[in-house]
Amino acid sequence: MFDGEPAYLIEMQAISKAFGPACVLRDVTLRLRPGSVHALMGENGAGKSTLMKILAGVHRSDAGQILKDGQPLHLPSPRAALTAGISTVFQELSLLPNLTIAENMFLGREPLTRRGGPDRRRMRAETAAALAELDLKLDPDQLVSTLTIAERQFVEIAHGIKADASVLILDEPTAVLGPEEVAELIRILRDLAAEGRAVVLIAHKLEEVFAVADRMTILRKGLHMGERLRAEADMSEVAALMVGEDPPRGAPVTGEPGPVRLKVESLSVKGDRGEAAVRELSFEVRAGEVFGIGGVDGNGQTELAEALAGLRSFTGKIERPDVVGLIPQDRQREGLALSLSIEENLWLGPVVHGQAGLGWWLSFSSLRAGSDESIQKYGIKVGRAQDPVSSLSGGNQQKVVVARVLGRQPELVIALNPTRGLDVKAAEFVHQQLRAAASAGAAVVLISTDRDELAALSSRIEFLLAGQWAASLAGV
Repeated sequence: MFDGEPAYLIEMQAISKAFGPACVLRDVTLRLRPGSVHALMGENGAGKSTLMKILAGVHRSDAGQILKDGQPLHLPSPRAALTAGISTVFQELSLLPNLTIAENMFLGREPLTRRGGPDRRRMRAETAAALAELDLKLDPDQLVSTLTIAERQFVEIAHGIKADASVLILDEPTAVLGPEEVAELIRILRDLAAEGRAVVLIAHKLEEVFAVADRMTILRKGLHMGERLRAEADMSEVAALMVGEDPPRGAPVTGEPGPVRLKVESLSVKGDRGEAAVRELSFEVRAGEVFGIGGVDGNGQTELAEALAGLRSFTGKIERPDVVGLIPQDRQREGLALSLSIEENLWLGPVVHGQAGLGWWLSFSSLRAGSDESIQKYGIKVGRAQDPVSSLSGGNQQKVVVARVLGRQPELVIALNPTRGLDVKAAEFVHQQLRAAASAGAAVVLISTDRDELAALSSRIEFLLAGQWAASLAGV
């Protein structure tokens, strides 16, 4: 500790954790100070989320100890962590979609009226105050299912603020946010730290970390690689500590496009609340082309992707091939069957599309060979293929989704924020697969809030604003 710095609020000392034969944390130390933003950085699988789940009471460490204000802290459950003033916003959001914002805020802790029923007036008032602190113009009685993913992210943060936590952990909070929302989040994190909280930001985007963090701790393959003051840190050094090497960078897809694979005329789509989400869009995408669509989240991207994939009703005209693949942005809710194993999730594509045997007969040897091949080809880090898919890191879960979708060799690929929450290497691998799909003759529609991703892949780019084209870039 440097002279004049506040004492540690939280100390995680020599933390180790293994899941079966896989050791994911080895003697990791993390020290958090009040009034600061501390970034926890590393690739997918580095152990960031596991370390924070130990602090959140979700997992228990195999070795090491946790101190709060210098005293040992026992965290056998998430409730114990919350009681200790530790609130977590996980990468995979935990709000229940069939409840209102206020009901989610007070779930399990509902205030009661004198008659013994839930005090909904108080719930609404306190929820409105928490939302107002983040300048969120949302109705406390609004169902969570009607919110965009970005809105859900901010509601999760408001939930942590309402709990009056002294430690607020955010797991990849910018993964679902556009540039304007990221800037707003950075402002919010600074304000929270200024109030005396210790804010932990799990991240791998260097630019965002250097814009907000006071300190950063870097993990790689479960090991503590170092701690740096932001003011003294060098971005290239931090990147090297995270990945160990510079990953290869690809170029946008170029070359002569082939025949039209997707033709859209006067397309209009309604959102979940009946609002006009997409308005009179027309465009074509050819074989061998990556058509990028950018914009701030909530401007019709999700509705457009679902309409193109045949999952949402629309007006207008869409001409598309028979074999279409959709990479959804929310892998756990829309891309995976979390109750199934890794290999069973990979089998879903062949089974559903009649490619797993003859008629009603399934060839399990063929299915297993195919899933093993996908695990190798897509670099999915597994203990056993029979392990639950929920046991994988977020990045490896996304690889399972990509492997299943692209394994069918679709003629049209719709990718909605396909590298959400992935580290540098994993994101570049997904980019390589999308390039390969285009090179093999597929038309690729890449819908992303990440402008760097769009520039790295797209033959041309359009931007959505309120469901309409706002601006375009060709030959990026």
